[in-house]
Amino acid sequence: MSSPASTPPVYLDYLNRFDIEALGFTDAEILSAIEDSLRMQGKGETSIEPRMHIRPRAGVEGHFNVLRGWIGGEIDSAGTKVVGDFVDNYKSGRPSEYGLLTLFDPRMGAPKALIDATGITEMRTGAITALGAKYLAPEKPKVLGHIGARGTAYWNVRLLCHLFDFEEVRVHSRRPESQEAFAAQLRADLGREITVTNDWKSCLQDADIVVEASRLSEPQPLLKTEWIKPGALVVPYGTMSAVELNLTDIMDKVVMDDWGQAHGVFGALREHVDQGKLTAETLHAELGQIVAGVKPGRESAEETILFWHRGLSLSDIALGHAMLAKAKDMGVGQRLRFY
Repeated sequence: MSSPASTPPVYLDYLNRFDIEALGFTDAEILSAIEDSLRMQGKGETSIEPRMHIRPRAGVEGHFNVLRGWIGGEIDSAGTKVVGDFVDNYKSGRPSEYGLLTLFDPRMGAPKALIDATGITEMRTGAITALGAKYLAPEKPKVLGHIGARGTAYWNVRLLCHLFDFEEVRVHSRRPESQEAFAAQLRADLGREITVTNDWKSCLQDADIVVEASRLSEPQPLLKTEWIKPGALVVPYGTMSAVELNLTDIMDKVVMDDWGQAHGVFGALREHVDQGKLTAETLHAELGQIVAGVKPGRESAEETILFWHRGLSLSDIALGHAMLAKAKDMGVGQRLRFY
């Protein structure tokens, strides 16, 4: 057996939270990185393994998501992201999610990078929401209704507003202090008015784009199918389902980010899959297929469309790769000897 001194060295590029912030990634940079990865997915230039969960019996409400995948081309990396999702973290002033992304060389298996993925998780989720709307929303949507004010919610609204000139943006959260702070941050950062609503119905009814990013402790059908405007785009992706079973009945198309993530214990359409209301045959397409031009997105103003995204390891890998490239140009981050 060779000693470490006689084998080629292995180094890790390390980016922590402060490095990520120093990069100052723009909305356009985030969307470009994620859109490119979706296009590669649609062309079959990636691999995705089903997500896994670690559910510790630690006496608190929370679990870990484990995402795994590979992207070819110039990204040329396999990756694993572990993200903790702990609902009550806000009580101690912590983010709801902590994430860590590890990138590996796909030819020899050595680790290449270790990246704080807390911000990446929020950015890439918002980007998937926004890119789903780019291909599936009605032309020139006027009203955005958004449920949820923590975690990925900020990037949902920010990146949607980057792509669309809404006349009205409505937000609602179960905690008044949370939704008011959320709206204040959006007003300051986006320079536009944000409408805070008192309930789900006033937030979502007749909106052109409906985004449900609630953080429920158990499934509860708070989003009523009757509120959905014909021709709207509905994006439910809460960990615990907040939709009614008949929601898919009014949809002309249902799109996912990856059908392989449709099965498991969590997700907005968990019961729809379990009861056979959503199957591989009734799914219209994966978003990557639409981005790559393999399948059509929205084809008419009358189509009512549902986009369910579970979160892709590919998005984490692609955004992590883009951040590493920019960090190298800026001299940001650390290089650690691993082997």
